[in-house]
Amino acid sequence: MGLLSTSVLWVAIASIVYVNAIGTHNEFVLCMNNIIPFVNTSGYVFTHDMPMYSSLVSSEHNPRCSNLTVFRRPVGVVTPKNKWEIRAAIICSQEQGLQVRVRSGGHDYEGLSYLCKSPFVIIDMRNLRSISIDIKQETAWVQSGATLGELYYSIAQTSQTHGFPAGICPSVGVGGHFSGGGFGTMVRKYGLAADNVIDAYLVDATGRFLDRESMGEDLFWAIRGGGGASFGVIVSWKIKLVRVPPKVTVFNVHKNMDQHTVDIIHNWQYEAHKMKNELFIRLLIQYVNDDNNTSVQALFNSLFLGELKDLIPLMNEKFPQLGLNAEDCIEMSWIESVLYFAGLKGAPELLLGNKTDPYVSYFKAKSDFVTKPIPPHVFVRIQEKFYQQKLIFMIMDPYGGRMSEISESHIPFPHREGNLYNIQYLVKWEVNGVQASKDHIHWLKELYKYMEPYVSKHPRSAYLNYRDLDIGTNTHENNTSYMEAKVWGEKYFKGNFKRLTKVKSRVDPDNFFRNEQSIPLHQN
Repeated sequence: MGLLSTSVLWVAIASIVYVNAIGTHNEFVLCMNNIIPFVNTSGYVFTHDMPMYSSLVSSEHNPRCSNLTVFRRPVGVVTPKNKWEIRAAIICSQEQGLQVRVRSGGHDYEGLSYLCKSPFVIIDMRNLRSISIDIKQETAWVQSGATLGELYYSIAQTSQTHGFPAGICPSVGVGGHFSGGGFGTMVRKYGLAADNVIDAYLVDATGRFLDRESMGEDLFWAIRGGGGASFGVIVSWKIKLVRVPPKVTVFNVHKNMDQHTVDIIHNWQYEAHKMKNELFIRLLIQYVNDDNNTSVQALFNSLFLGELKDLIPLMNEKFPQLGLNAEDCIEMSWIESVLYFAGLKGAPELLLGNKTDPYVSYFKAKSDFVTKPIPPHVFVRIQEKFYQQKLIFMIMDPYGGRMSEISESHIPFPHREGNLYNIQYLVKWEVNGVQASKDHIHWLKELYKYMEPYVSKHPRSAYLNYRDLDIGTNTHENNTSYMEAKVWGEKYFKGNFKRLTKVKSRVDPDNFFRNEQSIPLHQN
């Protein structure tokens, strides 16, 4: 076939694809209009020919995902304002043979909440972000599109002695965070965000509206840590607020990586998970090459749910190696500590919305859980490896405390007693491009491979909210076998994976809610 003929053929194919796409757009919108006839869909359904479409389909938090060419652009983006519009989007997607992706905050590490290889629709929850606080009952209802920052702000506006144990980054949407587990600075005192969810409201694949009572305890169990996107669209969550003191104490202690710091890290591994539950000391090993001869540093970053006068004696007794002084510490309110850990300076209003986000960048992450202290020489080698990158972080969050008291089958998140801490490996880069991404991701994979002998085994565990497609994917789009999916599923969920597949088979037997790492149907 000649070059001209080939060109004509490809133009013809492209034209057919384009016409089919236009037809699908129109049919989807027509279906939405038929189900909700008295509401103008132009206010919440956006297709490729509308001005807002381009801004809605891209990721604000990890542009790497938006640049992946193997994924399609969505047929449309639905930004529902109520449960009826969610229901219509689900029904019309099924009628048109479309898949659905649900996005609450857009922080999905691999972009699965807004990317798909088949024709699909995004349900973007940004308009569903109301928060209702009941301080008398110490509860709140939070819609999935609200951010953690908005939740924290709303609680603090109502009470100075209440908080909620969820993540550090304020621009994360609660929908994905809660459904994957969710932990932050109060994890040792109160457990995960998902441990403190007491009800939820969702729309299932048939369009039914379900709360905890009507969905049943199995499905309610599954969506608290098993990933809500496999089971339905979660509209809102009822959470149990927790008590915080009027004053908390924070500190950041920086140490250049040398043998003395390696010794401190070694002691941290033995002590951080055994400290008083009110004390959370996370460890960051970081290298930020800023042309100022910056060395690799260890940062001990802490929240103590108490006053300075109680913290210093505790540290002197349990972790004297750090050499903490009163001058290193700051007393503040709990809501001020939220800003402090987010790297924000100013009034609590900075927590509102999802625009103030210091984490926007091209990045790739991986995760591990540690069950035995890692030998000191490993951290020396890590330091050497870090000099090969410009922006690399190794973030270690201590467990123990409340996390060791909760059964690993209480919710799908199983990483409880026996885990000293978890690790997040994060590499960032500033220059866009396929080769740049490959180079940085390859480096991170090599670091991950190096760490294999020193972390959890059988399986080597991972955390769902640090999504990582390298550990395995569902290669068969609609009929992935249990045996194929357990390769990645048991790394996230261990023995809870089988129960998740049974719940999935009961509530979504046609596997409508699916992606590259969704819970498959159970197979005997």
